[in-house]
Amino acid sequence: MNTEIVEDLFTQGLERYKQGESAATLIPVFEKVCDRQPKVASGWICLSWLYLLDDDAKLALKAAQKAVKIAPEDPQGRINLAIAMLELSQKGVREQIEAAQNWLMILKDIKPEIVENFEEGLRRRPNWKALEKVREWLID
Repeated sequence: MNTEIVEDLFTQGLERYKQGESAATLIPVFEKVCDRQPKVASGWICLSWLYLLDDDAKLALKAAQKAVKIAPEDPQGRINLAIAMLELSQKGVREQIEAAQNWLMILKDIKPEIVENFEEGLRRRPNWKALEKVREWLID
């Protein structure tokens, strides 16, 4: 599968997500994206988020770790990793939160997108304790 086709698949997946399609139906789309372009962080970030929405913290953790390894400067990857770690009661959450805070200070223009992602997460998965906690640390 060439790069253009994978990028189209990614874009279509994002559009379907924005239209309210469930995480469960979109996971295979983003698994395919990550399989075809394993060195592109955006696919892993989306996949980890979908796993979190689908209440699969173990798979979310693995995808978020890959995202952070590829793009340590992306706060959303770090946020996803922190949420997954919290849900699995793992150590190292503070390190991810501090890194996300630092990148959000540097990359001020993406903060509204991050805030929207928190809101979207709570719309799709109400009473999501780990997400609420991470949002509180980063935004409130």
